[in-house]
Amino acid sequence: MKFRPCIDIHNGKVKQIVGGSLRDEGDRAQTNFSSEMGAAFYAEMYRKDGLKGGHIILLNHPDSEYFCETKRQAEEALHAYPGGMQAGGGITADNAAEYLRAGASHVIVTSYVFRDGKFYRENLEKLVRAVGREHIVLDLSCRKKDGVYRVVTDRWQRFAETEVNTETLELLSGYCDEFLIHGVDAEGKRSGMDEELVEMLGRWDGIPVTYAGGISSLEDIEKLQHSGRGKVDFTVGSALDLFGGNIPYETVKKYGSGK
Repeated sequence: MKFRPCIDIHNGKVKQIVGGSLRDEGDRAQTNFSSEMGAAFYAEMYRKDGLKGGHIILLNHPDSEYFCETKRQAEEALHAYPGGMQAGGGITADNAAEYLRAGASHVIVTSYVFRDGKFYRENLEKLVRAVGREHIVLDLSCRKKDGVYRVVTDRWQRFAETEVNTETLELLSGYCDEFLIHGVDAEGKRSGMDEELVEMLGRWDGIPVTYAGGISSLEDIEKLQHSGRGKVDFTVGSALDLFGGNIPYETVKKYGSGK
């Protein structure tokens, strides 16, 4: 189990938001924290501390007036830590290689593959042809509905047909190098992780999986290590003291080696 750091960028600033509150109209989001430091500052910190495999997420839609500044911040972070972090947000087969050239180790893909409540396998296949599965992270952000976890699309507002279970992970692992899975109902709320989801992820033996959502204390991290059988990596956002929370970064970064 490893700690994967994050840099979320919204309206050109490093922020932590309540994930389900993000709206493209008016570039609005419920903000937990907004940093005065640029994205490169955090990337350089993670580089010095030897934390690999974290993610940089561009939260603005490509049509947003803020997108250019958000992208600039992301590129500066990638240049500060070449090969050390992944990049996501508006990734397609047409622009994925651009982020890899900028220094991303992987691209994180969501809406290009899952949107309008549907799974577009042909787009995923196109992306694999463009950059290779070894550079792809699939984001299977999900919420529970009728007793099962389903991928949610369109800013996490619409349920897709795709269930998140071990069978889906097995099927999709042939197209990617890792999974990033947000427990959307817990994301950004510091209310504790989705333990049932983590337990399910821990039962699967496959490519690396990173869980995000709701981790609010060191006790949660210990619980995740147990529930995920030591196989599920994790990220901490709003609860980390770097972003206005209470969990000490200096403590959590010790999980960076996976020990």
